[in-house]
Amino acid sequence: MLQSIVWDVNPVIVELFGREVRWYGLMWGVGFLIGFELISRIFKNENGGADWADKIFIYMFVGTIIGARLGHCLFYEHWFDWVDSNGVLQEGYISHPLNLLKVWEGGLSSHGGAFGILVSMYLYNRNVTKKGFIWIFDRLVIPVAFVGACIRFGNLMNSEIYGEPTNLAWGFEFVRDYTWHKPIAEGGSGGLPVHPTQIYEILYCLVALGVTSFMYWKKRAYERKGLIFGTFLLIIFGTRFLLEFIKNNQESFEQNLLLNMGQILSIPFIIWGCWLIINALKNNPSNSK
Repeated sequence: MLQSIVWDVNPVIVELFGREVRWYGLMWGVGFLIGFELISRIFKNENGGADWADKIFIYMFVGTIIGARLGHCLFYEHWFDWVDSNGVLQEGYISHPLNLLKVWEGGLSSHGGAFGILVSMYLYNRNVTKKGFIWIFDRLVIPVAFVGACIRFGNLMNSEIYGEPTNLAWGFEFVRDYTWHKPIAEGGSGGLPVHPTQIYEILYCLVALGVTSFMYWKKRAYERKGLIFGTFLLIIFGTRFLLEFIKNNQESFEQNLLLNMGQILSIPFIIWGCWLIINALKNNPSNSK
């Protein structure tokens, strides 16, 4: 009988010219490329400008990376010098601001990426489409859901961001992650099988992809402004909020919080999603094409 799954996958695919090519980076690339194809088809269906897809790719890529990196540094890291649990002085970003640029060393926040997308799409709407902020997101969330699934697959290959210990048969042993071996009292998993929350998140991203695609292509839900976007926010951040109850905290300071940082940051998106859905259903549909 299956007791648990030993996950010992190498996060590095190959080394080229002294540089590692990792699954995580590859999945980011795959997500953006296929996402570009998805949004291109949507814009073609909308009779959009010839350069809309090319420009949104640039805005999205820059906004997501900058937002995800700054979000991680702002919400999960130390800006000022601090003393760790071993009494050793650690230097924050104020002392070494260039460390903010070290994306290759890890540290990207999905909530930060969401904020980065919001800002970049505000600028994109103002400079390119001029059709409205919500108009863009009623279409953009379809490729975003796919990119989200790809990123979580990258997290799985990195053996990172997993859940608490479980006795379920599909519990994973992330033997390559040193924090998995740490005692539970020290914030680790004690070497016990844990919830593979990366897979759970892949699944709800795929659910969001399926639901929003169906709403757009089959039900023409884009005629009710904000309905697709609001549904996406509820699926992604509502599920994320619940999933955090079985997910390991990313930083030690979250141990003393009633809700962890991921849940706190999800609440505004959940409220926004509810408001968008209610508002969309209350108003009469209009042809957005």
